Order: sequence, then structure tokens, then C-alpha cells
Amino acid sequence: MTTCMLMFITTEWTDKQFLPTVFCYAMFYGGFGQFVAGALELIKGNTFGGTAFASYGAFWMGWFLLEYLSWTNKAMFPGVQSGKSLWCGLWAVLTFGFFIVTCRKNGCLMTIFSTLVITFSLLSGGVWSHDCEHAAGYFGFFCGASAIYAAFAFLYKAELGILLPGVRPVHFI
Repeated sequence: MTTCMLMFITTEWTDKQFLPTVFCYAMFYGGFGQFVAGALELIKGNTFGGTAFASYGAFWMGWFLLEYLSWTNKAMFPGVQSGKSLWCGLWAVLTFGFFIVTCRKNGCLMTIFSTLVITFSLLSGGVWSHDCEHAAGYFGFFCGASAIYAAFAFLYKAELGILLPGVRPVHFI
């Protein structure tokens, strides 16, 4: 949900004045909530889920702090553009590594991680190009919407025995 909310701004579906709302969700839902989910997955023995949830939880907490500080005190971050571009590029590389693992998981996870690689790559270029950032918004929104779908698909499978498309295991590698 946090990704979708940020993409409302990136796609220009809403004004940047919505950013404080995204800050709140980034810190607590996208950040802290995912970090806790990652810890719980590790306790269950799910290394992939634990590592991915904890990583993206830490990402959202870091994103919140960086954006909040840059937004409230622009003088502190005059050269942040190149750093943000490199940062998004590193997250694209990390996410690609996670994507490889999803090729033995299911279509839902493959969709989420492949579109997140594209989103981070476009966001990296989007620091320098408005059109690239705008495109990132659409890919990011699709990625976030796919994650919401996957959450319900996995929940419905576990709790109701309903198997929605994309949940069946795959073994592409």
C-alpha cells in the first residue's frame, strides 16, 4: 500500500502535498510493519520472506528519514541527486537478486519483484528525467497493486483454501 501511495504522487495523480501522508505510512506500515513481518518469517524458517520483508521494511524507514530530512531542510542535501540515483540503482540490483529466487516460488512473487526491478531502475533515471520518473510511477503502482493482490491471494489460500491465479508453485530455474 505504501508503494501505491507514493506512486499516486509520482504518476501525478495527486499533488506533492500528499507526501506527509506517505511519510506516515512509509515509517509505520511499509517500514516498521514489514520489518516485523520479516522477523516473524525468519522465526518460521522462511529465509526468503524474512530477508525480503526485513530489507524492504528497512528501505521504507530509510526512505522516510531521507525524504523527511531533505524536505524539511533542503540546504542540508544540495547534492543528493546523484546519491539518490545510485541508491535506487543499488536497490534495483538487490531486487533483481530477490527476483531470481522468485523463479522457484510463484507467479505472484515473480510479478512483484520483476516490476520492482523496473521501478527502481526507472526511479534511478527519474532523478535526472521527469519522463523516466513518471514512467516509474506507473510501473511502481502496478507493482504495489500486484503486492496487494498477492497478499490476498496467499491469505485466501491459507485461510479459505481458494487458489487464485499466480499462487501455484513454479520452477523456472
